[in-house]
Amino acid sequence: MFHARLSITRDDIVAPVSPRLFGSFVEHMGRSVYTGIYEPGHPTATADGFRQDVLDLVRELNPSLIRYPGGNFVSGFRWEDSVGPDRPTRLDVAWHSVETNEVGLHEFADWAESAGVEIMQAVNLGTRGIAEAAALLEYSNHPAGTALSDQRQANGRTEPFGIRVWCLGNEMDGPWQIGHKTAEEYGRLAAETARVMKWVDPTIELVVAGSSNAEMPTFGSWERTVLEHTAELVDHISLHAYYEEKPGDLGSFLASGVGLDRFIGDVAQIIDEVTVEQGLDTSIGISVDEWNVWYQTRFNEVDKEPLFAGDWNTQPRLIEDEYNVSDAVVVGSLLISLLRNSDRVSMANLAQLVNVIAPIRSEPNGPAWRQTTFFPFALTATAAHGDVLAATIHSDTYDTREHGTVDLLDAAVTATDEEIVLFLVNRSSSDPLTLEVDLAGAPADSVLSAQSLFAPEGGDRFAANTVDHQNTVHPVDLTDVTLADDGTAATVVLPALSWSIVRLAAKAAA
Repeated sequence: MFHARLSITRDDIVAPVSPRLFGSFVEHMGRSVYTGIYEPGHPTATADGFRQDVLDLVRELNPSLIRYPGGNFVSGFRWEDSVGPDRPTRLDVAWHSVETNEVGLHEFADWAESAGVEIMQAVNLGTRGIAEAAALLEYSNHPAGTALSDQRQANGRTEPFGIRVWCLGNEMDGPWQIGHKTAEEYGRLAAETARVMKWVDPTIELVVAGSSNAEMPTFGSWERTVLEHTAELVDHISLHAYYEEKPGDLGSFLASGVGLDRFIGDVAQIIDEVTVEQGLDTSIGISVDEWNVWYQTRFNEVDKEPLFAGDWNTQPRLIEDEYNVSDAVVVGSLLISLLRNSDRVSMANLAQLVNVIAPIRSEPNGPAWRQTTFFPFALTATAAHGDVLAATIHSDTYDTREHGTVDLLDAAVTATDEEIVLFLVNRSSSDPLTLEVDLAGAPADSVLSAQSLFAPEGGDRFAANTVDHQNTVHPVDLTDVTLADDGTAATVVLPALSWSIVRLAAKAAA
């Protein structure tokens, strides 16, 4: 059995927990919208055509804000097509699909309100520019009395949508992106767009596009150039990070959180250098507005060519990855990384919400269900409140191909006056890990609950939840948790290859 020690103190605070760490993403891509959140005629469909069964699962997942409508899709999107009574059908070149525009800004805003989520709106800086972005903002947020705000009212929305967070394009560093630009080209366009948008509505927050991944050949130089143009105008810079298990390298996959830590740290350093060089007294957050496990190798080598060579279809089945136990443990570890870096990460979006590399799956005219990755996200989003506490880890280690020597334990801790919550991952694929928790600086009264997600009976780490077997993988009670009588120490035995959450009642201050 492996061993680790975790020490915390109430006074060592990383940052307050931001609900925006637990965002998600709905793109007009594949079946994310159509037969995902929206399917008129489905047995559970509401009067406006949205699936109630999916909405119930979204509420249980508990995301805070939803990025919309893309993604690669937005770089070829005409927002005017998605409002008003006459909706043209268009080709979506980004995903070789047909977009009916049946669901647009008004419909999505109504759905977001019913789901209790904030909208994070992206504008098209691929095929369009300053004027179109400013027009969409005016349409959305200006109260009344202009052509665009009056058009919104005529289309059924009297009050403004009040969208606060806006993305200045998407992955503009990527040659796959419609309207792909150099850092200099994009930086200039983003700066001028940001300036005009804040003239239209000074209350908004703007996210400038950073690198699409840490392996981009322009990573680092892209951030620096873009921020040199935009640092005094924007509030956040994006970071996109996807991870997958490579053949024969489970160890590196389970340490994906280490890779995310480094990616965040590198971007944070560039932000600091640019703001110091420009003499700016400003704080630019890191928006991890696309992150997840995504088997991109499989998509690029198997699925992409027939998709782009075939017919133009509506709602094609596109990157509907089926997630197993290992994937869920990694998603839990990536959430731990986001919490650990909450002093720099201002928001984050699990990409995506339904069907497309998503925690929720649905079938047309059929059921909706939770993938394995649903559980760590839902439980973390629900339990993480108050402050993130610095966690000192001393753990047995293992060697990885991609990340060097890595702790077997991954952990984050949040605390309120009433509760201390431990988020824990055992990266060992073979053995349990005994964790000693030093609570002398944050004593507890009792164990409120403890749950763990790991391979079901038989130990199959590839077990998944499917349309025919929707409850194969789910959290179970973690019974091997003991708390010292004085509340200053706890022992937790973590199953092999597991994500766990332990909730402790905080001892009242003397």
